[in-house]
Amino acid sequence: MRIAVVAGPDPGHAFPAIALCLRLLDAGDEPVLFTGPRWLDQARAAGISVRKLRGLAPRPTDDDGDAGARIHDRAAHIAAENLPELSAMLPDLIVSDVLTAGGGMAAERLGLPWVELSPHPLYLPSRALPPIGSGLAPGEGVRGRVRDGVLRTMTARAVRTGQRQRSAARETIGLPAEDPGPTARLVATLPALEMDRPDWPADTSIVGPLLWEPTDAVLPLPPGDGPLVMVAPSTAHTGVADMAATVLAGMAGLGVRVAISTLDTPPADLPDWATAGLGRQDELLTHASVVVGGGGHGLLAKSLAAGVPVVTVPGGGDQWELANRAVRQGSSVLVRPLTPEAVGAAVRQVLDDPGYAAAARQAAAGLAAVEDPVRICHDAAKR
Repeated sequence: MRIAVVAGPDPGHAFPAIALCLRLLDAGDEPVLFTGPRWLDQARAAGISVRKLRGLAPRPTDDDGDAGARIHDRAAHIAAENLPELSAMLPDLIVSDVLTAGGGMAAERLGLPWVELSPHPLYLPSRALPPIGSGLAPGEGVRGRVRDGVLRTMTARAVRTGQRQRSAARETIGLPAEDPGPTARLVATLPALEMDRPDWPADTSIVGPLLWEPTDAVLPLPPGDGPLVMVAPSTAHTGVADMAATVLAGMAGLGVRVAISTLDTPPADLPDWATAGLGRQDELLTHASVVVGGGGHGLLAKSLAAGVPVVTVPGGGDQWELANRAVRQGSSVLVRPLTPEAVGAAVRQVLDDPGYAAAARQAAAGLAAVEDPVRICHDAAKR
């Protein structure tokens, strides 16, 4: 079965798409990955057929001050730019990342079934939840339900605006204004990070995190036998700046070792109890007692899947939402604002209380209940 997988170049979206392609390859399918040029060589080396995703470059007409317009207009542009190559490869199915909606629009133009990949919990609005991004648990009792209702009313206007923008963008490429949605959805998270809702959409399945390592290198561990703290600064542009340096300052004197995992240039002048660079995070997690990260879904899900608790330093975007979900689940301590003293105290708290590690192991155990994304793709292609 030939399956086109479309995702933008941000690691939080490209990496799950690559992981899905590898799962499809193992099942005997022929996935073709459309993404930004940064990851094409690594994906090709892993045996995946790749294509450069066209239409990613900013245009003079893009309105970066309006996130909704940017997402929907860019999606229509990406659909149009990639339609010839998608059509030529004769796919049976298109999988489109939730933020790279152009893949789904292109599928509609070609009359193909398509699957939406959410590399994080389901972020669709719900009549029973506070707005996504608030970080709040569902309200309890009359006051709690009233609070959630008021918050949903406050965000409803933005939701309607986004729907209008999507309709207008669809019409520019010859699609009907009304969006029928995907054939199925893959929610690539742990059940422990998802929230119960009475209006869970049909054909939407939790499939567990889709994880991929961009390197085969193994980062050397610092010498000694103290607890290992793995630090992974956020790869998102909304992440907290200068995390590595601040965390290092906070770890001084705690008797721990630190391994900083980064895709970028590692900090210089490290103390002898720290190391830094690009290395397989799954390997580091087998040694780590606690992870310090920005709250992005990729690192959070990878850490909890390995049964390792997290000190979360959330930036913008969905990091605040995810950090609070992990706190409520019991596997994380949230630090904001980031200071050396605050992060040091948080790491010490997690190391001293075995309840955090127990909650992380409980989150990992939930992976036994997830569904198979390959089977869902196959079923969707047959509809």
